[in-house]
Amino acid sequence: MLNKLQAFTVLSLLILVSGAHADTPTHSLFDGKTLKGWKAPNMSFWSVEDGAITARSTPEKPCKKNQFLVWQLGELDNFQLDLEFKIQGHPSANSGIQIRSQIKPDGHAVGYQADIDLAGNYLGALYDEHTGRRMLAARNQSTVISRDGNRTKKALAQKAPAPKNGEWTSYQITAVGHKITLKVDGIITSEVTDYEIGHRDLQGKLALQLHSGPPCQVQFRNIKLKRLPMTKDYKKIVLVAGAPSHASGEHEFNAGIKILQKRLVKVPGIVAQSYHQNGWPKDPSAFDNTNGIVFYADGQGRHPVMRHFEEVDKLTSKGVGIMCMHYAVHVAPGKEGTYFQKWIGGFYETDWSSNPHWNAALKVNEKHAIARGVEPKTIHDEWYFCMRFRPEMKGVTTILEAKPNEKTRSINNWPRKSYPHIIAMKGRSETLMWAVERKDGGRGIGFTGGHWHRNWADETQRKVILNGMVWLVGGKVPEKGIVSEPVTEKELNENLDKKRKMKHIKLPEKNPGKKKK
Repeated sequence: MLNKLQAFTVLSLLILVSGAHADTPTHSLFDGKTLKGWKAPNMSFWSVEDGAITARSTPEKPCKKNQFLVWQLGELDNFQLDLEFKIQGHPSANSGIQIRSQIKPDGHAVGYQADIDLAGNYLGALYDEHTGRRMLAARNQSTVISRDGNRTKKALAQKAPAPKNGEWTSYQITAVGHKITLKVDGIITSEVTDYEIGHRDLQGKLALQLHSGPPCQVQFRNIKLKRLPMTKDYKKIVLVAGAPSHASGEHEFNAGIKILQKRLVKVPGIVAQSYHQNGWPKDPSAFDNTNGIVFYADGQGRHPVMRHFEEVDKLTSKGVGIMCMHYAVHVAPGKEGTYFQKWIGGFYETDWSSNPHWNAALKVNEKHAIARGVEPKTIHDEWYFCMRFRPEMKGVTTILEAKPNEKTRSINNWPRKSYPHIIAMKGRSETLMWAVERKDGGRGIGFTGGHWHRNWADETQRKVILNGMVWLVGGKVPEKGIVSEPVTEKELNENLDKKRKMKHIKLPEKNPGKKKK
């Protein structure tokens, strides 16, 4: 029996945990009427009937291959998912709920599956679909999987409930870090703590399964998602890619974000999710448990934060980091500019800042963590400069700088004109990337390069940005910086926005500042 001090301690912990979760809203992922936000390669198996997502296999239309209906608006990381399901038909009827899964080109889901069946052999068990690991924890079982794949199993105290043919049953799935817990009708049926290298999944897609086999029907309703805080060992970054803009090979926000995300997820302790839905994510839970947001998009009226300034400001007040790249540093002076000075330290102002294309001989601030392992380099890009920083650049630290020559200072790219004040600053070194540490505990970064998609193949640019993203969320930047795999020409040409005239992107020149003989 607990004494008063122990009871108070337990109650305090419960209040702290429930309080942290209470700050995160619950979102409905199904409107009860349509399959909006859900998609499968073969939609003929899926419909909405009686307010429920319905999957049906019949003698006339048998399901010969597992079918998966995938939630399209985002990915899962730390979360609690609550829903109700109903399964009926042949005694071997089988279904499941995929979590943190990867979706293959043919539509098949790979990864964790909260199992459902009518015979009672698998309901409430955690299976690993299509990976070779198969059953991770059977019904009434708790499993700990070590880094090398060894499994330690023990029985759970309560027995899992039996399945109900044609009756609604509640299912709750909770995933926090490496631990996944399944509950059926409020009873824990299985739990897995997965540390296995190469198999543990900390993020991925949500999908509903219709299993191949004899005729059956499975239905899902009241699907609700609540994102849970990241554990102390992990930081989450949300990467927001803006709508298509400019010619092919320029402002390739989606393709650029995908290149960076692919490398970020390999950094220990980082969970990185990307959104490319013409700016602001359609996933209502996108920012609920994030530590930082990166905007790589057009600015001014096409900026994703338009109509969301107050929302972003509330996030920053909780310590969420904000990073803006290239055109995304451009907003209007006044209210918008004041927000940007607060969040990231400065912004591009029309008729004050300049946006020429030029060869910038980058000088690196070696004293800052973002610059670890970053080698000075000359990179040709549309490098903006003369930002509207906070007065006297208070709290703003330069990360990358370069000196524009007189020709560069004399001609702005758009509008095509000269600015006397820019020309008068002859010889001044200009800040091209900067960082701030805010009073709210959050951090901010501005980066003015990123016009040319090819430059993500440049190790200097890629490393300083990856370093910056990790620093943004309070992660540890290694002494030699983030080491990432080279970007190939093939990869440069993947995920490009559809433009009227598509261009094949070539790798950047090794020495753009060097004159050809």
